[in-house]
Amino acid sequence: MNIKTAIQTILCLTAIHAGFAQKKPIAVTDMLKIKRASEVKLSPDGKHAVYTVTSIIPDTAKKKDYTYLKQVYISDLAGQAQLLDTGATSSPAYNPSGNAIAFVKVVKGKPQIFLYSTTSGKIRQLTDFVYGAGGPVWSPDGRQLVFTTEISLQELVNDKVLNPGRMVPSWNDGAPGFAHNEDLLTDSTNPNPDGDLRAVRAYLYDNAKDKKAKVITHSKFQGETAVDPEVHLSHVFIIDTTAGATPRELTHGFFSFENPAFAGNNKIVVSANMQTHQHPDDTKEVQIYSVGTDGNNLTQLLHAQDSSYFLETVSPSGKWLVFQRTTEKKVDVGEMWICPLATLAAPVRIPLDRLKGKTKFSADEKTIYFTALNNGGTSLYKADVKTGKVGKLTTEDEGILEFDISSNQLIFSKTWIMDPSEVFISDLNGKSQKAITQLNTGWLSERELSIPQKFTFTNNLGLTVEYWVMKPVNFDPQKKYPVLLDMHGGPSAMWGPGEASMWHEFQFFCGKGFGIVYCNPRGSGGYGNEFMRANYRDWGVGPSSDVLTALTKAEAQGWIDTTKRFLSGGSYAGYLTAWIVGHDHRFRAASCQRGVYDFKTFFGEGNAGKMLDNYFGGFPYMDSVKAVLEEQSPINYVKDITTPLLIFHGENDLRTGVSQSEMLFKSLNTLGKQVEYVRHPGASHELVRSGDNRQRIDQMLRTYEFFSRFL
Repeated sequence: MNIKTAIQTILCLTAIHAGFAQKKPIAVTDMLKIKRASEVKLSPDGKHAVYTVTSIIPDTAKKKDYTYLKQVYISDLAGQAQLLDTGATSSPAYNPSGNAIAFVKVVKGKPQIFLYSTTSGKIRQLTDFVYGAGGPVWSPDGRQLVFTTEISLQELVNDKVLNPGRMVPSWNDGAPGFAHNEDLLTDSTNPNPDGDLRAVRAYLYDNAKDKKAKVITHSKFQGETAVDPEVHLSHVFIIDTTAGATPRELTHGFFSFENPAFAGNNKIVVSANMQTHQHPDDTKEVQIYSVGTDGNNLTQLLHAQDSSYFLETVSPSGKWLVFQRTTEKKVDVGEMWICPLATLAAPVRIPLDRLKGKTKFSADEKTIYFTALNNGGTSLYKADVKTGKVGKLTTEDEGILEFDISSNQLIFSKTWIMDPSEVFISDLNGKSQKAITQLNTGWLSERELSIPQKFTFTNNLGLTVEYWVMKPVNFDPQKKYPVLLDMHGGPSAMWGPGEASMWHEFQFFCGKGFGIVYCNPRGSGGYGNEFMRANYRDWGVGPSSDVLTALTKAEAQGWIDTTKRFLSGGSYAGYLTAWIVGHDHRFRAASCQRGVYDFKTFFGEGNAGKMLDNYFGGFPYMDSVKAVLEEQSPINYVKDITTPLLIFHGENDLRTGVSQSEMLFKSLNTLGKQVEYVRHPGASHELVRSGDNRQRIDQMLRTYEFFSRFL
């Protein structure tokens, strides 16, 4: 080797070494770099694709803040992509010939449907509907679109086009003392605070309309961040794709209709909630109906007492119907069925004991493709239409979040341990996968990641429990490391390498020198009915046994410093964190977020409070469940908590209710315990997933800083 060659070799090796040396752990602000793909669609000829990308960008109106931006991209299968339209766009859908794409864009505060020409690149607005238009679905001939929109009860009563006779629902809106809805809904008396009783009522109604009062007469008044006393109904409309066309109502009345699908050019199939004499908030049953594209011949197809039928899809020819059926009075994975739409006879069951999701037909209608939660990931499956025989196409170590089929190809967005989101194409068996995006690969090439290892054990119920162990970045087998036991919510959620929500947080803590242990305890989704129901009337003892067993088994590997254990969890896992520290004292510190700590108040203040019926068999005012709810509430064990505790809650969180954390903090503070309480103004229950990005960073850093005090 001559001197010149030797120098070149040394320089090359030095550059390679420097490239490796430059890799850094995941930083907290890397959260802002993550882009996520969704709503993937293939063109009918299989040569192009559309998908949406959600990015986090600086908020130009608020210094130091960030906002989310979702946009539609069109791409060839080599990955050459371009924006479909500037601004925020969503819900792309190819027409059958592939020469137009429908998408949704907000105009004057309402979503509206636009059409993009794939030949000319021109865009025109199709709808200008007063109530907005979302979720466009093309007819088989490409001449029409159906969409859904939400209308309030009062708007529907007063709409002279949709309700020319000013009809009112047959169910009572709940105002005590009024036998008939029209006494309130159709009264046109002029408001007058000094007038007669009818004028006073009109005045009070005006106050409520102007947000001076919120009059609540039905049970589903809590949204995610605000109280809304109005009843909202979802309806389906159809519109021609010609310029100047106006929407026509397909569904009628004071009910809700969702997920419309064409069955040929002249019929629509929908899921609906149509209990004539029962308030929508009190109706748990969902049925499947068909209706003509002229709005006539509404026909009930599937219905059963104490069950709900959800439309999954209709085959392209309109021959086959795919639906799911769930039992309403208990936790239920649900069963998927295929049957002929014309007769509904001899339905074929899909024998997969998993929570199943989005469904598509192959072009020859012999196979359906669908996703399902599965052992730590979301797997893609196929099933034979005639026999129901199921085959798994992708592994449980990745999450197939959205997918489509065209021209003997699959397109899907995927999350896995090496990348939180990219778009892939493959053959119909999920083989020969090829990425057509590089949303995150650039900045990730400069980051060192921790790779989880999966383990299992059998719990005291004989169930196989899976858990994962992540070692700190730059792991040294000669050292001991602190460990964070991190738990999921739900309780029927599921974590694993194919689940996107905790990708960044896990990598961040591993980059800070923590080991991570996470587990899917009894009650988790992704493992079938028996496993998901195994926490019935047992939210504390059994699940905590599972997660603590996972920690103990991880510690047996020898690299964990058992004097430096930490604990964290949000939502249901906020509950489980508080439960564990009230019964176990092995942790140096713990953090609970957005949790439920007192079932009595959770029922009233949280919009998820009715889940107590499914999990405990009733509500706090019922003698049959009072004792178990009291025994299972972590608030009753605050005197036994010795672990330093950090409590988080969003101030506008109506899913669990902010007073849950207020009660826990005040109790511990009054007892002189080591406790700190952080409130995030304006934040909902979705804080750590889709909330304000500075608050997301704040929560992660505060948790890390709090734990560091006790290292």
